[in-house]
Amino acid sequence: MPTRNEVLIRSANLLNDFAFKYVFGEDCKEANDALKSLLTVFLERKVNKVVVKNSEIVKDFSKMKSPRLDLLVEFDDRTTVDLEMQLRQTKDNLPIRFSYYLARLHGCQELEGKYYGELKETIVLVFFNVNLIDNHRMCNTFTLRNEEGLSFVEESQDRMKLRTVEMAKLDLNKPLKDMNEKEKMIYYFLNCHKGMDDSKIKVMIESDGVIQMLEKRVETISDDGWKKIIEDFQKLHENEERMELQLEIEEANKQVEEANKQVEVANKQVEQKNQEIKQMIQLMLTNGMSLEFISKSLSKSESEIRDLLR
Repeated sequence: MPTRNEVLIRSANLLNDFAFKYVFGEDCKEANDALKSLLTVFLERKVNKVVVKNSEIVKDFSKMKSPRLDLLVEFDDRTTVDLEMQLRQTKDNLPIRFSYYLARLHGCQELEGKYYGELKETIVLVFFNVNLIDNHRMCNTFTLRNEEGLSFVEESQDRMKLRTVEMAKLDLNKPLKDMNEKEKMIYYFLNCHKGMDDSKIKVMIESDGVIQMLEKRVETISDDGWKKIIEDFQKLHENEERMELQLEIEEANKQVEEANKQVEVANKQVEQKNQEIKQMIQLMLTNGMSLEFISKSLSKSESEIRDLLR
């Protein structure tokens, strides 16, 4: 029989967005310490105190585009970070989705009776395991800049940032001694389910303080807890796939409806043209022209002309 720890490690998967939010967002010291470590590493700033503003995991899967598994984190200076783990590529455009998250987060600040200069910094920090950005950097920060890279506002005043972490760009074969803190943490995210069976994970658990902190948090979750997280994760993504299929069906129906409208317009144009030809034929007959002459003039058979006149 495997030990509890062996069962636990096989179940642990931080690419699961339910697990990610649970590990870093629960209201407990272990989760808060792990969260501060993650933010310190990937935002490259010292994090002394953070508060998770939405620690409860939303259980309503019926509205795919509602705030759901993001972690809204507020620093002691009231900087707000929207932290997300996006495991899979979806048919819904991810870059547009992330920019929407940033606009929504920045725009929800209460500004009544205040100057715009009092707006606090907002950051969307999103992890995803696909390649979207055409460069070799695993971490990219996006702000408001023009075509030549000139910032719209002074760097110290730039209060909207989108920071992306493309985990798929990590070189998994890179020696552990050559990895920086970001790479080590990403490696842990990608492989923590292997536990001590992975030599790099084993070394990090034994010697790296940050990874030890993450591992300590992961080990607080029971086997039943991991099982429930995985079940909820599957339900969520089944619903996302259902919603995406529904959107595809609705889009297809719109295209069919538009095509039908175009056919209807074309039919009306044909009918109008036929009426014009009919009136012309009637006028030619009134003027004494023969059916044979009209047939040759319009390049239509006499039977086609008779059909038009009915």
